Amino acid sequence: MTADGLDAGLDAEVAVVGVGTMGSMALWALAEAGVPAIGFERFGLGHDRSAVGGETRLFRMAYHESPEYVPLLRQARRLWGELERRSGIQLFTRTGCLSIGDPDSEPMRNVRESIEANDLPHEYLDAPTLRRRYPQHRLRPDEVGLLDLEGGAVRPEFAVLAAAERAVELGARLHTDTVVDEVLPTGDDRVLVRAGGREYRVRHAVLATGPWLGRWLPGLDTAVTARRLVLSWFAPHRPEEFAVGAFPSFIRDTDGTHLFGMPIMDGVSVKAGFGDQFGDVDDPDRFVRDVRPEELGVLRDAVAELLPGVRPDPIRVSVHMDGYTSDRHALVGPLPGQPGVWLLGGFSGHGFKLSPAFGKIMAELIIEGRPSLPIDRFDPKRLLVSG
Repeated sequence: MTADGLDAGLDAEVAVVGVGTMGSMALWALAEAGVPAIGFERFGLGHDRSAVGGETRLFRMAYHESPEYVPLLRQARRLWGELERRSGIQLFTRTGCLSIGDPDSEPMRNVRESIEANDLPHEYLDAPTLRRRYPQHRLRPDEVGLLDLEGGAVRPEFAVLAAAERAVELGARLHTDTVVDEVLPTGDDRVLVRAGGREYRVRHAVLATGPWLGRWLPGLDTAVTARRLVLSWFAPHRPEEFAVGAFPSFIRDTDGTHLFGMPIMDGVSVKAGFGDQFGDVDDPDRFVRDVRPEELGVLRDAVAELLPGVRPDPIRVSVHMDGYTSDRHALVGPLPGQPGVWLLGGFSGHGFKLSPAFGKIMAELIIEGRPSLPIDRFDPKRLLVSG
């Protein structure tokens, strides 16, 4: 056994492949638990070539996707606060998060169930109250609002930097600008990682490679699809009407349009956009981060219709990627048929807010063999093993 507690022949207990949204949080959680870990990142730390970027990401406790996410969100919120304290960097801004839609729609039912089942602080805004309180939104006659008082915005670039740097402070090693070529179980309770012209031997390897996740096994290329994320910012006519405190972060489903946005966080512009409506990425290594003017037509129309207080031509656009599964739920757990290899990906455009909770869960799976919160929904076998 070596001086750092490793068995002879091991370079680390755990290798984390991809130190972005999820990998940085897993590396941090492992280091906090005292596990010798090593991270590999093919680009620079905090890069914007995949899902990280865009200055802000929504945090919402009352969840459109499913009420079962709320315990994970509570843990994530606690861990965001812990990472803020450890790093000294403000990562979370409370803005509230306003859900707007037909009260009988599935997203709004999920938001109500999230609130009722978990006793979340909120305000229900009927149509007249919603119009009076937030005239920045143009509403349909039947639309109502649910204001999640714990909602807000997270700063993604600083979050990844803070988590990775904290992990290094605690003893984790980190290799940036290092491509991992192979992750191979060797049959002797070891996993071989070939990266940067070297070989590393570990007990566990966590694949947290975002839009690149699909290339690790033939089954993964059909389970995880890389898609474009287009983020956009708009100039308001009256900036004070869209300031933090006057205009909550929001998410709405109106006539088939799924629009989200945030108040002015950069001193200049209102962020607003769609989810994954800008197409698949054939090869993440050859991803072109351009947006054709015609691609923004539908977004411009939606902003002009639903947010009349902002100018509908975006003043800034950024393009990113993420890995999507067919059911929009992540892959978290062991990779079937590959002992010692774990998946942490496929978060389908709504994972950033949850990332510290899933980083901690991955550490628990490796250290204790079981998570502190239920994660059956995310078992990779549901998509990778046929009956």
